[in-house]
Amino acid sequence: MKALLKSATAVAVLALSAQFANAGPNVGSGPGADPACFAPVSEEADYFQWPAREGPYKIAFVNGFIANDWRVQMIAVAKAYAEQPNVAADLAEFKVVSVGEDIAAQIAAANNFIDQGFDAIIINANNTAAFGSVVRKANDANVVVLSFDNVIDDPNQIAINVDQKGLGRAAGEFLLSKTDADPAKFLHVRGPAGQPVDIARNEGFHEAIKASGRTVEVTDVVGNWAPGDAQKVTADAIAAGGVFDGIYVQGGSQGAATAMLDAGKFTAPISGETENAFRQLCNEKGLTCQSGGTGPAQSSVTIKTAIAALKGELIPQSIALPTSISYAPFEEGVDVFPELPGSFFAGNNFDACNIGFTAEEIAGQTGENN
Repeated sequence: MKALLKSATAVAVLALSAQFANAGPNVGSGPGADPACFAPVSEEADYFQWPAREGPYKIAFVNGFIANDWRVQMIAVAKAYAEQPNVAADLAEFKVVSVGEDIAAQIAAANNFIDQGFDAIIINANNTAAFGSVVRKANDANVVVLSFDNVIDDPNQIAINVDQKGLGRAAGEFLLSKTDADPAKFLHVRGPAGQPVDIARNEGFHEAIKASGRTVEVTDVVGNWAPGDAQKVTADAIAAGGVFDGIYVQGGSQGAATAMLDAGKFTAPISGETENAFRQLCNEKGLTCQSGGTGPAQSSVTIKTAIAALKGELIPQSIALPTSISYAPFEEGVDVFPELPGSFFAGNNFDACNIGFTAEEIAGQTGENN
């Protein structure tokens, strides 16, 4: 009897192991579908393939916080994309929810959509290391998980991102190229503490400085990627006696530039994000500016990727999006848009993915939950 029990137990364990081994996508090698759009991060990237399922599909987007208009616009272009006729034909439902900075709430929201039978869950993670259990649960339920911007660390989901560290490195190289000061003093207006994008950009920024071999004193302040916060902390840093040879502001760039101009103590080169108001200010005041970032429309690329994965197409586990960097003076109608709000972010077109939006499409959407 004991032998029979042991045998039965062993069979059950083997069956359970096989179940978990088969959970989630099949893993293979490329080339995959639409390589111009779904470009792998490297030639060594794994490729995922889920069994094709019949549409239309239910896709949920679980956002974290909304600190600035980039997040609002990012959600707006996602909604606009989901309403385009050729995309809407593949969607039974597209649900958006933002949960604030509460990591537990974001995990709970993702799990809830899995329990509701959604086909794919898109996540812009508050904490990239916290979603391993969500990915495992999704794979067990044959739900496709994708993350972008603040991408999940777990390798068993699709990650879509630009080179965030590269953006920080480009900012450091730009500021170093624009000053001969030795030692130099830079102000770094960072994003929310603990955010993965902030961490990656900070690492790249300091890598560029270290690689230069020059002596640079960096003053770090937290601007939360928001214009008002960035303006206040920049003004405070200058009021405390700071005279800087360069400013790197990750977001809320027009706020930092305004604080510098209002103080009237110096005019330094600035590396900022892609805010329309920042670019307008650089042109108006003749500032030396670099403007680069992550286009809000990467949310739409993620929806396109989700639909392709649900159709059974072969997709890279890690997809690299192009980075857009422009320099002042910015060309009207191409890099800066006087007829659009200052809060507008450039980077709403990904030509390789056949994704683009008119101002009217974006203006017709909100960043609210639906």
